[in-house]
Amino acid sequence: MPTREPSWALYRTFLEVLRSGSLSAAARGLGMTQPTVGRHIDALEADLQCDLFVRTQRGFSPTDAAKRLAPHAEALEASAAALLRSMAGAEDTVTGTVRLTASEIIAVEVLPPILAALSARHPGLAIELVPSNRVEDLLRREADIAVRMARPTQAQLVARRLGEIRLGLYARGDYLARRGQPAGIGALAHHALIGFDHETEFTREVGKAWPWLTQQRFTLRTDSDVAGLAALRAGWGIGVCQHGLARRDPNLVAVLPEVFDHALDVWLVVHENLRRSPACRAVFDALAEGLTRYMAG
Repeated sequence: MPTREPSWALYRTFLEVLRSGSLSAAARGLGMTQPTVGRHIDALEADLQCDLFVRTQRGFSPTDAAKRLAPHAEALEASAAALLRSMAGAEDTVTGTVRLTASEIIAVEVLPPILAALSARHPGLAIELVPSNRVEDLLRREADIAVRMARPTQAQLVARRLGEIRLGLYARGDYLARRGQPAGIGALAHHALIGFDHETEFTREVGKAWPWLTQQRFTLRTDSDVAGLAALRAGWGIGVCQHGLARRDPNLVAVLPEVFDHALDVWLVVHENLRRSPACRAVFDALAEGLTRYMAG
């Protein structure tokens, strides 16, 4: 059992050594001397009463104890960064940094003009944008605000449902000119389909409604929605696309719109401790307005 609680500074050093693999690289990253980094690791190991690294000629290799400690140290790191962001925007003026996460497609295709207009209104505001289909943990402060496609269940989060984004099947007009517009579901077997590589909660949900959309049918499999959209725009074949994005591209044509029409709920989420921060409130309001306008077409 640890005899005392280690200082946060030791965890910070631990993470840098874990990521860089050596004392010298960690020292450069932290702006410390190599002996100081070494003393921090020795002190943390003494406090925790376990070995965190195996010292070799090639560097520092993490032990199983270090691997178990890593996610907890990262949570501390994220909380410390969130604290600084919160304090930076604690005054009435809209300044400071807000960390925002959204799915790849939303972050790349929808949010930039919304955030650009927000930045023009509040030049003292900085945005950290995390495009990720992984659900970032707002409770661990991996992000301050999230755009999500499912309602969060944690009581400490404040969520507002903005509406829904509808999806359909699309293809480039020249692809359909070559291969023909499918007359029904069965005809999709003769087409190039763009889809997922690994199953997710969303793809399983879609699969329940349209069991013919299976991985084996796809001629392009990717877990990157951005890559899939790029392939669709390049004329690879038929794929799923948001109606709002398809309306922007005159080359995209709807495929079997009477058969495939799927809706995603859109939720805007913020940690309850940040909802009164002027910076977070400004970002939250701008996102709510911009996303609602996008969904309305």
